[in-house]
Amino acid sequence: MSATKSWNDLVTAVLGLPGVGPKMGERIALHLLRNQDTADSLIEKIQSAKQRLKRCHLCGDFIETEDISPPPCHKCLDPGRDAQLLCVVEEIGDLYALERSHAFHGRYHVLGGVLSALDGIGPEDLRINILLDRIKKENMREVILATNPTTEGETTASYLADLLQSHDIPVTRLAYGLSSGSMIQYADEYTLAKALEGRKTY
Repeated sequence: MSATKSWNDLVTAVLGLPGVGPKMGERIALHLLRNQDTADSLIEKIQSAKQRLKRCHLCGDFIETEDISPPPCHKCLDPGRDAQLLCVVEEIGDLYALERSHAFHGRYHVLGGVLSALDGIGPEDLRINILLDRIKKENMREVILATNPTTEGETTASYLADLLQSHDIPVTRLAYGLSSGSMIQYADEYTLAKALEGRKTY
């Protein structure tokens, strides 16, 4: 007997999550169906996050607020951070990973993805114009390109480096103890700290 439409729809929805394959998708779907309290709690947390989490208009990190136009996040306003040192990352997960390393004390900029011709993602789909505006207005002395060492990450870093040539500002790239194709947000704190310390001029 074939599976029901509702079951297939649930598994398909779970498969839309990053890193979830067919077998894992079925296991997660079955777990949610068997554990109603877990499923209800997850639904509640997702709805709450959608209502309360907004993006910082400067760096792109999440802010928990009910304001329609929230102020910049605490990282952007923190006077203890180096306001002239900007680290550009792909996603918020990469920002959090670098924060856990305790090796970076400047400001961040989340692009919201990477350039990918196959996925139809171009410069206009990322927070690149906002990045250029920040560099002009905030008098940065260095921009660190901390995209992942993947084909798309390297393409994005090269594109940004070319754009920033005319801004007369040093552009550096993380020195990777990471293997090619690995992801920043999954690296340990020591590796990330060393990558920041050994960054090279792009």
